[in-house]
Amino acid sequence: MAIHLALALTFFHFVGINAARVVLTLYALALGAHASAVGVVGGMFYLFPLLLSWPIGAAADRRGPRGLLLIGAVTGACALLLPYFFRVLPMLYVAAAMSGLALAFFHVTLQNLIGVSSKPEDRARNFSNFSLVGAVTNFVGPLVAGFSIDHFGHAYACLSVVALSSVALALLLVWGRLLPGPRKAAPPPRAPLSALVDRNVVMMLATSSLVQLGTDVFQFYLPIYGHGVGLSATAIGTVLASFAAASFVARAFLARLIKGVGPDRLLMYAFAAGAVGFMLVPLFESVLMLSVVAFLFGLGMGCGIPLTVILMFSRSTEGRSGQTLGVRLTANNFVRAFGPMVFGAIGSAFGLWPVFVINAAMMVAGAMVSHRATRSAPTGEVQDRPE
Repeated sequence: MAIHLALALTFFHFVGINAARVVLTLYALALGAHASAVGVVGGMFYLFPLLLSWPIGAAADRRGPRGLLLIGAVTGACALLLPYFFRVLPMLYVAAAMSGLALAFFHVTLQNLIGVSSKPEDRARNFSNFSLVGAVTNFVGPLVAGFSIDHFGHAYACLSVVALSSVALALLLVWGRLLPGPRKAAPPPRAPLSALVDRNVVMMLATSSLVQLGTDVFQFYLPIYGHGVGLSATAIGTVLASFAAASFVARAFLARLIKGVGPDRLLMYAFAAGAVGFMLVPLFESVLMLSVVAFLFGLGMGCGIPLTVILMFSRSTEGRSGQTLGVRLTANNFVRAFGPMVFGAIGSAFGLWPVFVINAAMMVAGAMVSHRATRSAPTGEVQDRPE
């Protein structure tokens, strides 16, 4: 039952987060913000996940998930009320930061909850289901945002996000006691930098960060590009939903793909597809062709995030899985917090095409790193957790 509740919480909260990203991005543009200011809005989503992922992961190991998830649900429900009542650009920064705080509590706690609630033989399947739900939220969230903006306006679209977070809160209040309690014998937390003594962990953190950055930049700057070429909010949501649909397809076959080609080789293919997708975006302006490009991008990069989660959890020390996943999310959120700001400055100075070209080059670098890792990794195997 804990697994089912975790998946339901994943759906409602992350639909809200994905909708909030699109709503606040387009809201900022409607208020006249430049690309650099929109980049700051995007970066604020990842400020608190950057600062708090490791401490929250350590708390999840010691205290269990329920209280942490309740804090996240309340924060998420309150965040998008602010731009509804105060319709100015600075309030979008605050709303994005509060949404990021909710994300910090939910993300690492839910990932760890899936892992600790799974039997070893069921772990890959449960993580795959978790990633499939995530792909569905990537599909539904932009559609909810685009539909709400076009039919009700930006301010009222914020209330749709509030409603989704409120559903997650209600689920926790009714069934939260079914979640695992505190661990009585959890080992003491270690410093996050202790993970960096392992070269393999460092390489995994680097590839994980590149996957996350590429995925987020694509989803964040595609609406800006679409707005610039005259697409409606619904059309932009449709293009982003094509990416999410492809991610769902890729993750549905994730376990088979891992068994067939191995996780590192699969990451290499994912990075290659990401590079092609970034290079193709500036060549098209129609909804149809951008949707095709987004689908290609999603087929590749949709595998990357769940792959890195599975690998990090399987290689974590018993009792420290939350901390290990927290270190991964800290690294990911470092690039998520500063990436949109850096690329926003590049976009303001030189236009959007350099943003896509630079990210394509980073995807090529990730493919090269993953290719080197395939030489030492057995095909189709994922190591079990050390004691």
